[in-house]
Formats: sequence, structure tokens, C-alpha cells
Amino acid sequence: MPRIIHTGQALVDAVARVPALPDRGQNVMATSWDVAAAGSVNILVAAARSGAACVQAGVIGTGRNGDLIRGALAAEGATWSAEPIPDADTGLCLVLVEPDAERTFVTTLGAERRLSVAALASSDPVPGDLVCVTGYTLAVDSTRAPLEEWLAGLATGVEVVLDPGAVFAGLPDATRGAMLARTTIWTSNLAEAEAFTPARGMEAAAAGVSGLLAPGAVAIIRDGPAGCAVHADGVTTVVPGFPQEPVDTNGAGDAHTGVLLAEIARGTGWVEACRRANVAGAIKVTRSGPATAPTASEIDAFLAH
Repeated sequence: MPRIIHTGQALVDAVARVPALPDRGQNVMATSWDVAAAGSVNILVAAARSGAACVQAGVIGTGRNGDLIRGALAAEGATWSAEPIPDADTGLCLVLVEPDAERTFVTTLGAERRLSVAALASSDPVPGDLVCVTGYTLAVDSTRAPLEEWLAGLATGVEVVLDPGAVFAGLPDATRGAMLARTTIWTSNLAEAEAFTPARGMEAAAAGVSGLLAPGAVAIIRDGPAGCAVHADGVTTVVPGFPQEPVDTNGAGDAHTGVLLAEIARGTGWVEACRRANVAGAIKVTRSGPATAPTASEIDAFLAH
């Protein structure tokens, strides 16, 4: 079975639930807080819970945060390929979650930004493997340069999955162009896709984004409870979602991506893979914490109803 290899940043989320964001210079009392492994871990945990073999290729630090990340990966049977950074810990992301489940982030930079070609190469991808790239890796010089060099040497047949994030639209044209040329699977939310196409709505955006990619590439565009649209083999299909009352949307898109890729690695067709990914996102928003994607059996039970 092909592996899912993530080149992005494994971080630790410090999540505080707040009644509202404070005004500048003011304080607000959190109703609860928690600390959990997140970032690329969200996608790998979701994929592993749907039966995929998963590898973290981005580097992990030493110290409390790095240990938390390695423990979270190991608990799901996922692995990491690169040697830990010996003199720096992994960074922290402060997440403020409001009552409507919207979240606001403040991210620090740590050991995860000391990426190297050798660290990425330790994952040793082979044709069929799915290599995940996030736009946030391309946004910082220390991670963009080694990632671009390594991607240029990947073997034919290795799938490159781009999760652009909001930052991708602001990158230099040359960086974006090179990445789009290598991308075989695009997966993003609707706002991220509409930054690249005049088309509006997830169905039109999926077709529009696919035109930016190499021939044969697939584009998946999510729109929260509405579900997603997938453009594959020249056809765009809207796959309806499963609206839920949200508790925490942090990591919902990651849960969708992880389950989608696990299903593709298994050989599931694109439409059915998207349907199961929509279920994963629907279940995730009813749970607190970033890496709380459902298992394959939980997805099966949801669909049975």
C-alpha cells in the first residue's frame, strides 16, 4: 500500500476556548485550554486511523514539544524518518477558539524550520507514495529551498499533494509556478481556491484550479458543511457534506485531507474517497482538539445511519 509522507511542520497546539477575542491590549478569560500535537500530525493521524502507512518527513525537535509529537505519531502507528534536531524544540501554535468554533492562530518558529534535503530524503518515497506539501513550508526561506530542491529530484510516479493554505497566494510567482507544475493533487478550502480563479463556488473553482495544474492532476475543493467538489479525469463532481453543530473546527480540513489520501492509497475512487473525507470532517467538528479525526469504523457507522 502506498505511504502518506508529510513534509510539513509538526507543531504543538496550545488551544484556549474564549468567549470572544480580546481587544488590543486587553485580557479575556478562557473557559478551557489544552495542549496537543498538531500541524502535519493532524493529517497523519487522520490517515493512519483510516488504515494508511504514514511518515513524518519534516523535522522534529527535542524537548517537551518534540516528545509530545513523537508520542502522538507513535500512538497511531505513524513513524518519523529524520533525526531529531538536537539543540532546539519544536514550535508552538497558540489557538484561540470562539463559541462559533472559529479559530485564530499565533505560531512560533522552532526546530521544524531547520529542514534539510537529507532530512526529507530519509523518507525515501517510491512511485505510488503520496508526498504532502503545505504552502507554509514554501513561505519561509529555510524550509522552501530544501523542499524545492528535494521535490525536483522525486522519482516519476510519486504523487505530490499540495495543501496551499492561505499563504500560498502571496508567494512569489516563480515559487507558486514551480509548485503547481509538480502538483498532482490539490486539496484546499474554497477561499484558498478562489484566490487563483475567477470562478466562484466549489464546483467551478475545482475545474478552474485544475487548469493551473499539470495534465491529469486532480483538484479537490472543500466548503465546510456543504461538502467538496472533485475534478478528476476531466469531470467535476460535487460530493455533498454532512452538516453538524460545530464544537471545534480546528483540524477539520486536515481530517478531510488525511482520510481522502488514505482512501486513495487504498485504491478507492475519487468520489467515494471524498464522501468518506466529508464524513471525517463532519465528525471532527463535533470534537475538541486538533488531531481528533474518526477511525474508519466510526466513518462506516456514520454512513450506516
